[in-house]
Amino acid sequence: MANQPLPTKELAFDIGTGTGVLAAVLAQWGVGRVVATELDARALACAHENVSRLDLGGQIDVVEADLFPEGRAPLVVCNPPWLPARPSSAIEHAIYDPESRMLRGFLAGLRDHLTPGCEGWLSLSDFAEHLGLRTRTQLQEWINGAGLKVEGRIDIKPRHPKSADKTDPLFAARSKETTSLWRLIAA
Repeated sequence: MANQPLPTKELAFDIGTGTGVLAAVLAQWGVGRVVATELDARALACAHENVSRLDLGGQIDVVEADLFPEGRAPLVVCNPPWLPARPSSAIEHAIYDPESRMLRGFLAGLRDHLTPGCEGWLSLSDFAEHLGLRTRTQLQEWINGAGLKVEGRIDIKPRHPKSADKTDPLFAARSKETTSLWRLIAA
């Protein structure tokens, strides 16, 4: 997101905020009001604590919601869990998204929550594709089926140590991984 100019400074929604990091970044970049949604009680508490600790309560509203808050925004962002699999512990909800429920829900609801002519940003790794858990074709079908189109995409390769560790059992997938910022608009 760092190299992408903000399409708005007035209002943004952060869907599935988790710890609140994207909401905090948006606020620090000058977005006047960020509505950050979260359903998980532990993540919600963490986001509230982080917003308070960073003294961003005047800009960020953390609300309990299953995906979207009421209304529309000129920027809607989401960084969903990347792997379409079932978590086995509470902490794994940040990594695993059973049957891509959150990803598909975000895409399906984005059009109805975007201010006309504005953008939704999806930050997503293709790690699941390299593991054979989801295909690029499926993702594109979900985007198209939601009445959206890709306005642009910014890709970045990982720089973490595991992406270069040939002894890691997931090295083949990690070495090919790309994280993308998908800029989506209504079709």
